[in-house]
Amino acid sequence: MSADARLLDALRALADVLGRLDRPGMVIGGIAVIARGVPRQTADIDAAVWAEGLDLRDLLTALAGGGIIPRIEDAETFAAKHQVLLLRHGASDIPLEVSLAWLPFEWEALKRAELVDFGGVRIPVATAEDLVVYKAVAWRDRDRADIGRLLARHHRAIDLDRVRSLVKQFADALEEPARVADFEQVIQEAIGDR
Repeated sequence: MSADARLLDALRALADVLGRLDRPGMVIGGIAVIARGVPRQTADIDAAVWAEGLDLRDLLTALAGGGIIPRIEDAETFAAKHQVLLLRHGASDIPLEVSLAWLPFEWEALKRAELVDFGGVRIPVATAEDLVVYKAVAWRDRDRADIGRLLARHHRAIDLDRVRSLVKQFADALEEPARVADFEQVIQEAIGDR
């Protein structure tokens, strides 16, 4: 099975599980960036699930029903501490990370997610605007590159005032005030004064 086929197999399994949950969930990360029309490579799947009132055992059971299993010992304890489940799709061995979403921004992003066809798999995906915010929080080199490409492609549909406000809030919470100016530099490089 090719890497692309394995990735789609894992994505299909995740889409089935998300569709059966009694709470919103969506794909974020590289798959979501690709789904928003930005070419890039990825070898894993990142998702977010609303965590309020969530029983981690029930979520792990639902995921296991789709062939998605923990990739570390005591994944439940790790998730309770770090707010992320480290998983893999058993049949394809594709790694997955399911973040537990708690913040008002995440609730709003989950509600705004749109069903997108990704290689024949219909999956809820974060909007380009919300992906920019997620990427500004993660802030690795790849995330900054993704922000630039997302802005170049979608800047007319992105409320930059909202995004700037959220990035400032996260920068303040992370005690990284320089991130605001760095984010502005990424915007300038991506879209200039448009």
